Amino acid sequence: MPGDDELLAVRAAEGDEDAFEALVRRHAPGLLRLAGRMLGSQSEAEDAVQDAFVSAWRRLPEFSGRSAFTTWMHRIVVNRCLNMLRSRRPVTDLDSVPEPVAPDHVASPARAAESHAAAAELGRALSALSPEQRVCWVLRELEGLSYETIAETVGISSEAARGRVFRARRCLTEAMTAWR
Repeated sequence: MPGDDELLAVRAAEGDEDAFEALVRRHAPGLLRLAGRMLGSQSEAEDAVQDAFVSAWRRLPEFSGRSAFTTWMHRIVVNRCLNMLRSRRPVTDLDSVPEPVAPDHVASPARAAESHAAAAELGRALSALSPEQRVCWVLRELEGLSYETIAETVGISSEAARGRVFRARRCLTEAMTAWR
């Protein structure tokens, strides 16, 4: 419902709080998922998305509709997450990343230990990426966005987005070689 988003955004820019609430309800789950994947912390993700919506409410009169509302919101959330990642100390608490639950038929203690170790290693590998590479990788591999949309969201060229995803994939592949 992209066209509907733009209409709601125009109404919200005119002060219609119900229209803005509809946009928040529609986009918050996806934006929370994106922020959670970028930050590795649900509480930080909630803070980032809340800050992004507060910022969007204030900046709605500036929304020109040149891009889709969802792309505009992605960009605000990505920028907030990048700022949070840059201000962090280099060490990330990986224990806050939930372990995926294995189906019952493969949930042996050895398999569970192996899965936990692989997930921890992937978490360390993701943390080792630069924030710029990490956001592009998350948007491409986990959110399924096109390179053009990533470029627009992050504010870079499509070629730069491709390059960042390529370098992130290469770093992750090298880091996860032992798990192949």
